[in-house]
Amino acid sequence: MDLQLKNKTALVTGSTEGIGYAIAKGLLAEGAIVYINGRKQETIDASIKKLKEEVPAANVYSIAADFSKTEEIDSLIQQLPEVDILINNVGIFGPKPFEEITDEEWFRFFEINVMSGVRLSRHYFPKMKAKNWGRILFTSSESAVNIPEEMIHYGFTKTALLSISRGLAQLCKGTDVTVNAVLPGPTMSQGVEDMTGISDGKDVDEVAKEFFKNDRPTSIIQRFASTEEVANLFVYLSSPLSAATNGAPMRVEGGVIRSAF
Repeated sequence: MDLQLKNKTALVTGSTEGIGYAIAKGLLAEGAIVYINGRKQETIDASIKKLKEEVPAANVYSIAADFSKTEEIDSLIQQLPEVDILINNVGIFGPKPFEEITDEEWFRFFEINVMSGVRLSRHYFPKMKAKNWGRILFTSSESAVNIPEEMIHYGFTKTALLSISRGLAQLCKGTDVTVNAVLPGPTMSQGVEDMTGISDGKDVDEVAKEFFKNDRPTSIIQRFASTEEVANLFVYLSSPLSAATNGAPMRVEGGVIRSAF
């Protein structure tokens, strides 16, 4: 299927690894022009090299920014004043008992996970409306609905993204601009490998068995999704073919959320 993404310009934040990297790769495979993002230029350069090996015709560029620093976001916008597709993917997570989460950590999670997308959308959204075409996607999470007891601050930020994406979508009424949120479930990314101990040599199958027994027992697929499986939904929602999907929380969480809609 031709997703009609050739020569569309996309910015994917937090895309040097994990879901963001897989989204960038998927967009590139469809012929889009993609700007990938990370905090360090050397990390971005390594990811670009890998992308060009995996997608030989990749039209990929780099744009470094630390989303905890507003001046670096301003610099990113100056370097890339207009895009067709904005994927607000950058985010941080990590388990911590509620009683031990400091004010500073609450604000840090909010700054990176929520305000990064707010600031970029505030700039690009009016430009998309002016030309009557654009796609904005927020990486939310099943944790936006099933708030994880072990990282309430993370769940809070992902719920906030549902409100923001729906509100922006309502401002698109009568246009060809769409704004949606994607809710991934447990996904085998580098961050998950680090958090679960797989990076330290723990057996993948044993980790998965314990995780889905104790932490996500409602999962229907009873396994970690691959980053590519999650990215496929982002790529489709970035496409002109997805024009009738707007203001929606789109789930790719393996059935963890126990609801009919």
